[in-house]
Amino acid sequence: MFTPHSQNEKIKMLKAIGVDSFQDLLTDIPPEIRLKEPLKLRGRLSELEARRYLEDLASLNLRPNEWISFLGGGAYDHYIPSVVDHIVSRSEFYTAYTPYQAEVSQGTLQTIYEFQSLIVRLTGMEIANASLYDGASALAEGVLMASHINGRKQVVVSGCIHPHRLKVLKTYLRSSGFEVKVTSWQHGRTQGDEISDLTTDATACVVVENPNFFGCVEDVEPIANAAHKHGALLISVVDPISLGLLAPPGQYGADIAVGEGQALGCPLSFGGPYLGFLATRKSYIRKIPGRIVGRTHDRHGKTCYCLTLQTREQHIRRARATSNICTNQALMALRATVYLCWLGRDGISAVANQCLAKAHYALGELEKVGVKRRFDAPFFREFVVEFPNDAREVIQQLASRKFLAGIPLSRFYPEERGALLMAFTEKRAKLEIDMFVETVKEMGVCAKKAG
Repeated sequence: MFTPHSQNEKIKMLKAIGVDSFQDLLTDIPPEIRLKEPLKLRGRLSELEARRYLEDLASLNLRPNEWISFLGGGAYDHYIPSVVDHIVSRSEFYTAYTPYQAEVSQGTLQTIYEFQSLIVRLTGMEIANASLYDGASALAEGVLMASHINGRKQVVVSGCIHPHRLKVLKTYLRSSGFEVKVTSWQHGRTQGDEISDLTTDATACVVVENPNFFGCVEDVEPIANAAHKHGALLISVVDPISLGLLAPPGQYGADIAVGEGQALGCPLSFGGPYLGFLATRKSYIRKIPGRIVGRTHDRHGKTCYCLTLQTREQHIRRARATSNICTNQALMALRATVYLCWLGRDGISAVANQCLAKAHYALGELEKVGVKRRFDAPFFREFVVEFPNDAREVIQQLASRKFLAGIPLSRFYPEERGALLMAFTEKRAKLEIDMFVETVKEMGVCAKKAG
């Protein structure tokens, strides 16, 4: 690391701070995890040499065009139209920060307003906020919102939600006096009877994910009825692409809809940045977390946009703020806005139908070569198959042929040793699926090893 300070300057700074050495600044770091000796870095490089070195390192990464991916589990390899990058990379969008001063941020505010409007149409709800950090934190904020609405501190959560989302939720609620009840799961779906048994008059909300972590489509209406019977709210975690085909949460009684917007024009990018969305009923607008952009008219009758109902702690509400969300994922929300506008209603439906058709075709072909389906339930884009051997070994075998076969469920459920979660987006061509199935057949990964 290069620093511009001489040794004498460093001594003067340490003296001003009131310590004798740089090591004195590290007393809060346990000695056992401190660096014991300098890193073994390469010597000085010229710009040309450094560039070549970094290019050599980059060449060790997997090249997306050379691999066929069936990974899912919350992040999906969807096609991103070139118009998305073209518009978002314009300097007026790319360099804009969060719009604190609305009068100088009309363009940014308008794009956020359009995002809110599109999420409302997509989810079938009445209002939406300007986006949240990601799908997991959107869920946690939705649960806190439900508690603010009815004053209750108990949450009933389907055991079929994404394990990462459940961990984030528990982290959010750990020090707030909440009781979190998590249901079991059978056959890859939420057990409605168990939801009914666990939900009481003390329950703030019931959380269900549809399609769930296993890719299965839930029967949500009975769950909604069980929640509403006790005055609890229903929070539905939804996949935005699936809403091009499945009923929106506003249609089956959800009070709050949340989700991850990565599939809406955001690249995988090693896990982020992504965006979370949250939509709800108009009657709950003063309890919604984060920020909302409103449209109005100035004194000349010209349309203009402003931040409205600012319930954040940074503003006038202080201790009565609904959340401490300080900003929104404006750039990622813009990607989602461009994506949704470009595809339109028919385009989103076409993408959803391609995912459905290719996933079902893939399962049918895999079953022909001896791969077993783990859960017998309706599914959208993902499904779980089961191998007689450890799924992690299957993944390694197929990786030798440049297939990213999926996610082993044993990562989250140790007992599911042979289960593999696979996803199929509109990008997966029939030829790629056929090649994968043929490879599975050739390598004999469906056959149990002797001994």
